[in-house]
Amino acid sequence: MKNYLSPLGPKADKDTVRRHNLSLVLRAVRDEGEAGEATRAGVSARVGLTRAAVSSLVEQLLETGFLTESGKTFSGQAGRPGTALKVARTGPAGLGVEINIDYVSVCVVDLAGTGRVRQTEHLDNRGSAPADVLARAAGIAARTLDSAREQGLHPVGAALALPGLVSGGSVRQAPNLGWNRVPAEELFAAALAGMRPGTPALPVRSENEANLAALAELWFGGLGAVRSFLYLTGEIGVGGALVLDGRLLRGAHGFAGEIGHVVVDPSGPECRCGSRGCLEQYAGQSALLRAAGVEESGGGATGVLELERRVRAEDARAVAAVAGAGRMLGQVLSGAVNLFDPDAVVLGGIYRGLMPWLSPPADEELTGRVVSGLWSRGSGRLRASSVAGDAARGAAALVVQDVLADPVAYARPAQVGT
Repeated sequence: MKNYLSPLGPKADKDTVRRHNLSLVLRAVRDEGEAGEATRAGVSARVGLTRAAVSSLVEQLLETGFLTESGKTFSGQAGRPGTALKVARTGPAGLGVEINIDYVSVCVVDLAGTGRVRQTEHLDNRGSAPADVLARAAGIAARTLDSAREQGLHPVGAALALPGLVSGGSVRQAPNLGWNRVPAEELFAAALAGMRPGTPALPVRSENEANLAALAELWFGGLGAVRSFLYLTGEIGVGGALVLDGRLLRGAHGFAGEIGHVVVDPSGPECRCGSRGCLEQYAGQSALLRAAGVEESGGGATGVLELERRVRAEDARAVAAVAGAGRMLGQVLSGAVNLFDPDAVVLGGIYRGLMPWLSPPADEELTGRVVSGLWSRGSGRLRASSVAGDAARGAAALVVQDVLADPVAYARPAQVGT
């Protein structure tokens, strides 16, 4: 008889259990701190460990610099007041680097998820050699790391947020950048190491930028109880990501979410991907500016601001361009909603500032095309992303998640101990 169960792993030893429990306590303090103040008693109730066990784990996290404590906090119940615990504002952190078509944004996030340093440069990366773009990004990252160090933070890893198909450390294809099979992680890591001689090399990982923006929205945005949603980011390209029950759906090969290349008109304009009539040819940044009669300048950022100014001024051509993009978005999104049944659709990137004019036609299409009948205009299911939900922050937070999952692995050697 065949055994369809996964192979059993080794038995958890004492050290493995303690490392797991250290992660539980650290994450509990982080979560409790978002709502108020964490105490040993509160953490004990949250994670289901005894007060004595939690106290021991907290002491180790205090000694290794992951937690700090301050003052006394009163719960309003009988008993002695507890000491307030907080995730440390110094020490291990994450570095996030978003490389997009017309800008590079770099940020550092601490263990509490707070963005502490941010540097963004607007520049047109189209037509530039991938090594040059990644070297420029490494230069911005090096300056950001210097600023982080001044605040007592030491990022333990970097994550790249990249457009297009990202897998195995490489950009398999990014049509709007003209990249094909670019070893992005390797090139970035080498450039960054060359700018920081004498310092340990940072491990580098990579992910699609829309995926990381969706994770930032999940972790830091105002979604409330929503755990399943479709995220769209509007830039020069249109990226997408799907989060189901709090987990990112990557697909069999990591390429899920390429909604910008869903064909809406087979005889439509030629797309950089080689197809015709893709969604981004109607709802992407360049298409929107062109339809509105706005010159695309300043890497696109100036043009987007001008488009927003014109729609606020009720310029007929600009309003019509945004409404047309909204209708196309609604048609494509309705198919995705019918297929995956998310609780909400979140629009980010340039769409955030255009929502008052973009969402009504999109919502109308969704209302008429979603077969479940659960969608209705003004239901709030179609919403703008929060300002916290950007790919660079999501990338940095991805590194922080690794630290929270195994703090012992990121403690300085002299501090490790049980």
